[in-house]
Amino acid sequence: MNKILLIMIGLLATVSSKAQEKWIMKSGYLAQPDTVLVFKPKAYKETEKYPLVYLFHGYSEDYGQWSQTTDLQKLADQYGFIIVTPDGFTSFYINSPVNKNSRYEDFFFKELVPKVHRSFHIDDKNIFISGLSMGGYGALRYFILHSDYFNTAGSTSGALEIDYSGFQKVSQQFWQTNRLINDMTINIGNSKTVNWNQYSISTLLKQHPDFKKAFIFDCGTEDILYSNSVNLKHQTDSMKIPATFISQPGDHNTEYWSKSIGHHFIYFQQHLKK
Repeated sequence: MNKILLIMIGLLATVSSKAQEKWIMKSGYLAQPDTVLVFKPKAYKETEKYPLVYLFHGYSEDYGQWSQTTDLQKLADQYGFIIVTPDGFTSFYINSPVNKNSRYEDFFFKELVPKVHRSFHIDDKNIFISGLSMGGYGALRYFILHSDYFNTAGSTSGALEIDYSGFQKVSQQFWQTNRLINDMTINIGNSKTVNWNQYSISTLLKQHPDFKKAFIFDCGTEDILYSNSVNLKHQTDSMKIPATFISQPGDHNTEYWSKSIGHHFIYFQQHLKK
């Protein structure tokens, strides 16, 4: 029985590897190559155009986090979406103002996006983006700053407020060190001389008062970042942005994200444009 199980597991792993593409992209904007996983619907045809979903991972994780959190091939097949999961390192998906070798936003829009569109037939009206924690921040940041490119966006358990004291609490809770603070200092500068809050989603929305596009975000009520999402809900209401907020029991963990991302795909499907 054990040998049979091992053979079955091996076959499943082989099927999974054939169902996805893995790119290793050298970049002029990053210090190291970026690894990207791509999941296409099994029924993919070169003659048809497909909706596209970018999924951003969280801090301290990598391009494989989402494929380890949920069955991305199943989602690609169920919804008919192409799913792309790049490696954001610890960049918070921004162009670092102090490190010229960490210009992630430039990498994404100037190198990754063109490669995706060269490689597949993408339905330009239906490009979506979502992410968890740091990735939730990156997804909403890109949606606000590059709203013409995306149909809509999502964030789950988003680290939406770039705040020194808040990040210090998060860092101590998860790693019992200041690793998150130290990485952010390397990425955007010392908090004593640089206003970290200028990068917060709340600040970006204030800077773009005409932004009115709908999106979805959620957070577990036991999550240390829950207040970030609650505050964003108040802000979107006051700005009359038609955002959907889901609040439900859950913590900052894989168990929560494996369920929450399903709501985002349903939301994206509901917002498909013809």
